[in-house]
Amino acid sequence: MRILVPVKRVVDYNVKVSVRSDGTGVDITNVKMSMNPFDEIAVEEAVRLKEAGVASEVIVVSAGVAQAQETLRTALAIGADRAILIESSEELQPLAVAKLLKALVDREQPQLIILGKQAIDDDFNQTGQMLAALANLPQATFASKATIADSRAIVSREVDGGSETLSLSLPAVVTTDLRLNEPRYVTLPNIMKAKKKPFETLKPEDLGVDVTPRLKTLKVAEPVKRGAGVKVPDVKTLIEKLKTEAKVL
Repeated sequence: MRILVPVKRVVDYNVKVSVRSDGTGVDITNVKMSMNPFDEIAVEEAVRLKEAGVASEVIVVSAGVAQAQETLRTALAIGADRAILIESSEELQPLAVAKLLKALVDREQPQLIILGKQAIDDDFNQTGQMLAALANLPQATFASKATIADSRAIVSREVDGGSETLSLSLPAVVTTDLRLNEPRYVTLPNIMKAKKKPFETLKPEDLGVDVTPRLKTLKVAEPVKRGAGVKVPDVKTLIEKLKTEAKVL
């Protein structure tokens, strides 16, 4: 079984971002970048399936600037077998990425596509669902547990009010939640091995996909700072203030 895992290069989750002075976006100059945490979970899950003998090959793919190859090298060091970079200087929005992935699904014919449920930079949570729709594949989002058996994926997922278990015929699309696994630490020997693994670079036009942005960002601004709290002497005063002064957001 072949598994395809898309990964995204994002600002590291430990970095406190700031908005550009012109309000056009987030300033990433000299900012540490890393693999999207949910995508790291997806890579780990795919590699575990390979180690268990369920999968024969794990392919990682990223779409974006040339520096995304560093993110792919990290995925190779975790245990993926080969990498594909779809290089583009355009702002790649979820639908464009989903179309690029659909083209790769048609080419590579994976039996399972595992994605992070969302990217921590834009929090769109759209690409996996869009890919499933474009490729006409069954999907299970927010997976907290997944097993593969008898050409089916059994996926447990958290939903409002509890959890549910889905049985999907393969090929299928699965998006990962935090509780699915804990990614391993990447060791130096594996980083060195990753440099020798197959690495392919493509352009969107090689896949016949138009990635022209459909959405335009008008302005980016930092959240309004919260004001200081107010101490009250007793419950009666608190209730009175909630009645007369509290604002409904």
